[in-house]
Amino acid sequence: MILQIPIGDKQFQADLTRSFDLSVSTGPSGDNPGAFYIDAAQFEPIRVGGFVGAVAEGGSANCEVLTLCAHGNGTHTECAGHITHSRLCLGDVIQNHWFTAQLVTAALVDQACIPLDVVKTWQLAAVDAIIVRSLPNGLDKKCQQWSGNEPPYFEPEALAYLRDLGIQHLLTDFPSVDPEVDEGRLSAHHEWWGLPQRVKGGIALEMPPSHSRYHATITELIFVDNVLADGLYALNLQFPNLRTDAVPSRPVIYPLTEVQNH
Repeated sequence: MILQIPIGDKQFQADLTRSFDLSVSTGPSGDNPGAFYIDAAQFEPIRVGGFVGAVAEGGSANCEVLTLCAHGNGTHTECAGHITHSRLCLGDVIQNHWFTAQLVTAALVDQACIPLDVVKTWQLAAVDAIIVRSLPNGLDKKCQQWSGNEPPYFEPEALAYLRDLGIQHLLTDFPSVDPEVDEGRLSAHHEWWGLPQRVKGGIALEMPPSHSRYHATITELIFVDNVLADGLYALNLQFPNLRTDAVPSRPVIYPLTEVQNH
């Protein structure tokens, strides 16, 4: 099956049988990265009366209870509800799950941030989403334990720049777009969603559906294999309908090729 998609004044197509999963796995035998000192996800058989949800323990069926925190246990997508006073859920802000995307690669030095001047060098197309792969990019990144290791992040001005370009979705292999320790400011998050920065004492931030960034999201803790070239892709952003600000997600991308007119 071939997907046809316009970007600017050009037409592109994607072969939907050729997909690349950007998510890292969580659970038994999974990748299980960790961040912000959040406990590892737990997968345990349910026990109700005499029933145990484990065939290996004599149960009639496997039935597990999952305990996890999306923000630290693996690939996840979050909405502005991450920083607003009122409850805002990811499923409310995303109704469409297909987007145009551009993959870019950024080399890091000494676990530093990605600054504005680097972002300005990226030759960005008129896409819905940007996927940022950082270097170095070994397979060990998939199971990286980031807690206490000063993971890289984005300069707030860099995300303000991407926001002003109209990009709605950011995907990164960092555990957060902000520093691990920043006194709770989350400055890059606020810039991305176009919300006022926090001040001492706090601000009760709100995000009405009429806000220009209501549909914007951030996906963190992805992994982009080195076999994928920088360039244009179709993005299918998959996630369960859980009523919370951030949920485990599975971004899947498909290489785009320009359709030549004859």
